[in-house]
Amino acid sequence: MISTLEKEITFRFLKARKKDGFLNIISIFSFIGISLGVAVLIIVMSVMNGFRTELVNKIVGFNAHVTVSSHEKSIDFKNKNLDLISENLILSNSSEGIIIREQNSKGILLRGYLEKDFSKLKLINNENFYGKNKKLNKDYISIGRELSFSLDLEIGDNVTIMSSSGVETIIGKLPKQKTFTVISIFESGLVEFDNNVIFLNLKTLEDFSNLSETDRNLEIYLKNPQDIEKQKKIIQNIFPNDLIYTWADMNKSLFSALKVERNVMFIILSLIIIVAAFNIISGLTILVKNKTKDIAILKSIGVLNNSIIKIFFLVGIIIGTTATFFGILVGITFSYYIENIREFISSTFDLTLFPEEIYFLSTMPSEINISSIILISICSILITILVSIFPAMKASKLDPVKSLKYE
Repeated sequence: MISTLEKEITFRFLKARKKDGFLNIISIFSFIGISLGVAVLIIVMSVMNGFRTELVNKIVGFNAHVTVSSHEKSIDFKNKNLDLISENLILSNSSEGIIIREQNSKGILLRGYLEKDFSKLKLINNENFYGKNKKLNKDYISIGRELSFSLDLEIGDNVTIMSSSGVETIIGKLPKQKTFTVISIFESGLVEFDNNVIFLNLKTLEDFSNLSETDRNLEIYLKNPQDIEKQKKIIQNIFPNDLIYTWADMNKSLFSALKVERNVMFIILSLIIIVAAFNIISGLTILVKNKTKDIAILKSIGVLNNSIIKIFFLVGIIIGTTATFFGILVGITFSYYIENIREFISSTFDLTLFPEEIYFLSTMPSEINISSIILISICSILITILVSIFPAMKASKLDPVKSLKYE
């Protein structure tokens, strides 16, 4: 327990006095350093959490949660018990081609759906879908917004698509070409997808790219896409002879890199807190030196060594704890308004802080995670506790006789 005397002396030592000017500067820098370290850690973790969540939502919104692929025979899913875990079951097929618009051409991925299935896609049923018709008829295509910008296309325009497969002629094998009409424009929020994928009718794609029904994939859209590994095992038991892959498998390297980067950033930024915490050692050591006479007087009137330890230990803990909570407040506030801050800095200094073509997202995401904040707080306070022990122990070992000998 902490006695009233120990509390009084602790708060007396914490008060700023003119003769302790240098000591006060060190204490202020310790406070600022720890607050800054905690705040930066929370901001970086929030941005990285938000980036991962947004990326997952965009990828899950564009791709199937689980895909079943079998190139030996058509996939039979009608008698399979998938209703408990799935919302939609959609057949699809894909190929590659080249889209040609006047003097411009671009390599693209062609993805085919049946008319009735295309309108079930989450991507088609959001506010960023442009076009009244949500069905893919024989000679119509749906393109991404970025692709429409790069090729200057609008709804109703005609484009030529060249297939990667060819047709035999008397002069050799020539690539197939077909003219399509743009019937709708979608926007997934991921520039890479919006600029490289085109949707068209499934049967048209198969005829155009020399594909068959055995090449079709079964796209499974789950009720709970986050618990993907558990759902994958269930589907593997249902389709034991087919290839099963999920949205997480298709982007494994990306999310592994994000996880590694997040852990590395946590370690690196924690060093800010450690460096700031070492300022507490300096401050407490100088405080012990300046208060040598006071410590000697306290000991001479019967104050125990344990009480001296508690007093200087509390000084360090109070500085570190208040700095931590101030840093949490700053970090949460900054994380909450980070997109507004980014827009202000970008417009004021004409800087591009979050380019879409690199990060795939148009806005800077942020997700405040309570568990991350608790972990950062515990680490900061624990470091403060550890660095406060040595100066407190040193203060308790002062000899009052030697300290007061020349007073």
